[in-house]
Amino acid sequence: MPTKTNNSRRKLLKGIGLGAMSGLFGLYNGNEALAKTEKETPAYLNGLPPLKITNVKAIGTAPSGSNLIVVKVETSEPGLYGLGCATFTQRAFAVITAIEKYLQDFCVGKDVDNIEDMWQAAFVSSYWRNGPVLNNAISGLDQALWDIKGKRANMPVYQLLGGKSRFAVPCYTHASGNTPEAAADQVSGYMEEGYRYVRIQQGGYGGTGLTGEPDFKKQSYGREGDQYMDQGKYIRDVPKLFETVRRQCGEEVELLHDIHERLEPMDAIRVVKSTEPYHPFFIEDPFSPEQMEWFQALREATTVPLAMGELFNNINEFKEPITNRMFDYIRIHISQIGGISPAMKVARLGEFYGIKTAWHGPGDVSPVGHAANAHIDLAVWNFGIQEAARISDLSREIFPGSPVMKDGYMWVNEAPGLGVDINEELAKKHPMHTRSNWTVRKFDGTIIRP
Repeated sequence: MPTKTNNSRRKLLKGIGLGAMSGLFGLYNGNEALAKTEKETPAYLNGLPPLKITNVKAIGTAPSGSNLIVVKVETSEPGLYGLGCATFTQRAFAVITAIEKYLQDFCVGKDVDNIEDMWQAAFVSSYWRNGPVLNNAISGLDQALWDIKGKRANMPVYQLLGGKSRFAVPCYTHASGNTPEAAADQVSGYMEEGYRYVRIQQGGYGGTGLTGEPDFKKQSYGREGDQYMDQGKYIRDVPKLFETVRRQCGEEVELLHDIHERLEPMDAIRVVKSTEPYHPFFIEDPFSPEQMEWFQALREATTVPLAMGELFNNINEFKEPITNRMFDYIRIHISQIGGISPAMKVARLGEFYGIKTAWHGPGDVSPVGHAANAHIDLAVWNFGIQEAARISDLSREIFPGSPVMKDGYMWVNEAPGLGVDINEELAKKHPMHTRSNWTVRKFDGTIIRP
């Protein structure tokens, strides 16, 4: 029977033997051992090789009527590029010029990973801050750089922003009609599709297109395509619209409405207060950016939740309204404010003040821009609601990987980056135009903002 002493001796000899073998292995096979160690080093410890921007270009297309602009940032790694939305449909060709004549020279040779540095430099390098044309150009660059960073990390962008706070993005869609009953019918149809949130309008914004020929048309004042808004009729129609939709569609659906800054401040307060019995999810843009001081009076007059901000052009415009809790939903247009980087800063600020996000997502946002909206929506805790992305089949051909709407939710694919690509040859077959139809007038021809 082995003794305790014998067992200890065996262990000692075994240890000496292994040590000797290890020494011999190190003496004669050191290079092989080192190579094995290097192979086993975790990938994250090796880091990513530095990359430079080699080209920045603009891609313009209009597959569904609205001008869309995408920035493509190419890198020193063959085949690696990023896409970002720079769509400013009303001044599209000015943005194209800013990208090709300014961003190209500004960006080539820079480190593709330094997103914040490039954003800050681009924001101030023209001396006078921002402006809608430059902001959209910067936004396209910013989104494209996040797209590249996601591809480099082999992760969707939302993962780089903190990961998912929800499984998909709840959205609202738009219902309208020439009568309240027609609008209510559309709401019912969307509810059957799974939508829990619907924005309701009668006619166009402010009821345009519902009334007869205004006096300014009879006098040949303005342009042929100028729209007419009867502000008095609109003020009377809004509560009737809400009452009809609530009666027909019930209390389960959340209703939204957009004043679109088209009323005098006191009239806007009257309209918002008139919707109170129908508890809207929010009323959007009651005042123009020039009339922000009226929010205090509106807050004192009603408890209806408010959304504001799609016309804000400078990220700093959000600071005071948020810290003073002037509205409840941040209505950012991502390409107008400068991209993912500034939008995340505004969203984080809103979280501290109980204010939620409600990114602007109209038809004149490219599928790349809709994806940028959704990636932020997935990540931020204080998400409120997202405007639905109604993307045509043709647009999906041009932009493979576009977000998908299903059961009232927006879904992004799990591809690295923003997940959306572009077919440049097909995009060329649907060129941009110069049309813009945002001129709205009173009966006498006076311009109505925005």
